[in-house]
This record gives sequence, C-alpha cells and structure tokens, in this order.
Amino acid sequence: MPRPGLLVLRGVRRTFGTAARIYLTCCALLFGWAVVTASDESMAAVVPLFATAPSSVVLLFLLPEADTTFLLSILLGALINAMIIGWCARVLRRGNNPDPAS
Repeated sequence: MPRPGLLVLRGVRRTFGTAARIYLTCCALLFGWAVVTASDESMAAVVPLFATAPSSVVLLFLLPEADTTFLLSILLGALINAMIIGWCARVLRRGNNPDPAS
C-alpha cells in the first residue's frame, strides 16, 4: 500500500498537470516580483491580480474586507485557475477516449 504522502502528490499531479503547474509557478514569480518592487506609489500589486483573473477579481468582491483579502483572492484565484487549466488540458489530451481516472 502506498504511503499517504505519495497519494497526495499523485492527486496533485493528476489534478493540476504540467500546464497548470507552470501557470502556478508563473503566478508565484509574479507575486514575488510584486512584493519586491511594490512601494506606496507602485501599481505592481495589480499584476498578480490580473494574472489570476477572473477568479481573483470575483473573489476580491465576494470575500469580506480584511487585511489579507487581496492576498487570499490572488492565492485562491491562482488555484482555481490552475484546476481549470489542468481539467482543460486533461480533456483535450484524451480526445474521444474515456478518462481512466473516473
């Protein structure tokens, strides 16, 4: 029986796929760049929000206003978009064949 950690990694790999993991890496790099270059007059914090749109913009309006709302909307938006990218890649890859995972 495989260890639980391996099952989690296999599930993440199946859910996200390569394209979605590349997208998440780009979002993380953009967020890191925005944190490093942000100042009071900078609009750098908007770049990760646009990279994770439309999910992050919807979440920005739906989440209650707090100090971490902006960060949480970017994080959840990136994860939601990555799941959608992974699903689309899986559907396009399999074509007319049924999905063996389901």
